[in-house]
Amino acid sequence: MAKNCAKLYVFSAPSGSGKTTIVRDVLKSHPDFVFSISATTRKKRADEKEGVDYFFLSENEFLEKVSKGDFVEWEKFYDYYYGTLKNLVDDNLDKGLSSVFEVDVKGALNIKKHYPNSVLIFIAPPSIQELKERLINRNTETDDDLNKRIERAEMELSFKDRFDYVVSNINLEEAKIEVKKIIEMEILKENI
Repeated sequence: MAKNCAKLYVFSAPSGSGKTTIVRDVLKSHPDFVFSISATTRKKRADEKEGVDYFFLSENEFLEKVSKGDFVEWEKFYDYYYGTLKNLVDDNLDKGLSSVFEVDVKGALNIKKHYPNSVLIFIAPPSIQELKERLINRNTETDDDLNKRIERAEMELSFKDRFDYVVSNINLEEAKIEVKKIIEMEILKENI
């Protein structure tokens, strides 16, 4: 892929919308794309690897990088900080590598502000009720966490019209196909 064809594909969605599954499918379909690894202050889980799943930083390290302007975007979720390091984004672009991001809506809009050619893709659930049922069926949330995620989902949905594309995940396989078409169309635009 030529350097000038490198793009940033930025995915956002409420928790439980199928975003992670769709992002994995994109990366599988485009092995030349790289996944943008975020930094976080939360503790590393047993199955996670430094520099593969996240860059694990202390809160002091993270806040120092914030003060230096090292992040393209960052936010605090549920007592922990998460962010995208600007130097990593720039390194991939310099190498001509398209990157895939999985970030919250505000992070996506910040990436677009810094990199106007970014492609923002919002994965929408069919409805808040369907999203709530998906989260309940996942059985990974406490009632309090579930309520926080639903409240946050409503906020995130209010931003969807600011994205380049909105894909409704009513049927996961159809949503994957729609995302693949969007990416193919974006690649074609760059090659014209």
